[in-house]
Formats: sequence, C-alpha cells, structure tokens
Amino acid sequence: MKPIRLSAHARRYMERRNFTAAEVEAAIRTGRREAAQYAGRSSARLNFPYGREWCGKVYETKQVRPIFVEEESEIVVVTVYTYFF
Repeated sequence: MKPIRLSAHARRYMERRNFTAAEVEAAIRTGRREAAQYAGRSSARLNFPYGREWCGKVYETKQVRPIFVEEESEIVVVTVYTYFF
C-alpha cells in the first residue's frame, strides 16, 4: 500500500476547508474514484457523518474530495475540497 502525502497547498487548506489527513486517506483508500479535470490526476469522494455547525449552519454530512496524483512510490494529494449537505 502506497503512502499518502499531502502537498503544502493541501496542508494549508486543512483548517479553512475543515478536513483531516485521516479523512483524506479514507477517501482515497475506500471512496469512489474518478478522473479529475487535469490529465494524470484523480479524485475520490467519501461521505462522513457530520451533524455539526459549519459557517453558521448545521449539516448532517461532510463529503471529502481529494485531488491526487498516483506516483510510483507514493500518492501525492494536490488539493482537497469539502462539501456539506
């Protein structure tokens, strides 16, 4: 199993977009994968129970969507998007 490394860009957005490294890893390892917009990149989606407030509204579900590149020896996470519903 390849290790997963968050890029500096992805790490900078962890608090602002409200995701953890563990959620990113779970999304990549067990979520639904698909091709991303740019060639050579992939994305994965995984929903997590949330049931808390985010930006003034309570949401039941948080979806974590990492964008990543699978290299020979590791998976590099370029950025991560989060969605609340």
